[in-house]
Amino acid sequence: MQITTEHCPAPVPPPGSRGIDEILAAARARLDRLDPERAHLAYRSGALLVDIRPAAQRAAHGVVPGSLAIERNVLEWRFDPRCPARLPQAVDYDVPVVILCQEGYTSSLAAAALRDIGLRRATDVVGGFAAWRIAGLPALGPTPLHRAYPLASPVTAGWARH
Repeated sequence: MQITTEHCPAPVPPPGSRGIDEILAAARARLDRLDPERAHLAYRSGALLVDIRPAAQRAAHGVVPGSLAIERNVLEWRFDPRCPARLPQAVDYDVPVVILCQEGYTSSLAAAALRDIGLRRATDVVGGFAAWRIAGLPALGPTPLHRAYPLASPVTAGWARH
């Protein structure tokens, strides 16, 4: 017997809880998100570009030269001006911070968390590092994501994009 969603219905969420899609939409509603080109201009104008991806992801996909690598699990501690573990750049609540993740999802949640701390100018990059590379903006590391893949048979063509 094959198990399907009919046999395993989704659990009933607790009252007051929100799904991740709702949480993400609420976070993004609070941000003036930047496309990669606008993010690059902000960075060149003095905004801090913060890469929150894990080290393994940065190694596998590349990095933006000069960006700060601050993994997601310590972000709030490093940017809260009240916190003794803050970075030297976390001087006040008006510091422009642009968060970068791989595809632009986690970065929205992280930027909203910085807004909660009081960083009024925190935002993120639409499409993340993947969109940054596709836009041809400065990056170091592996071959850009928009490279052409060798032809594959129609049966396996869908798998070649991963």
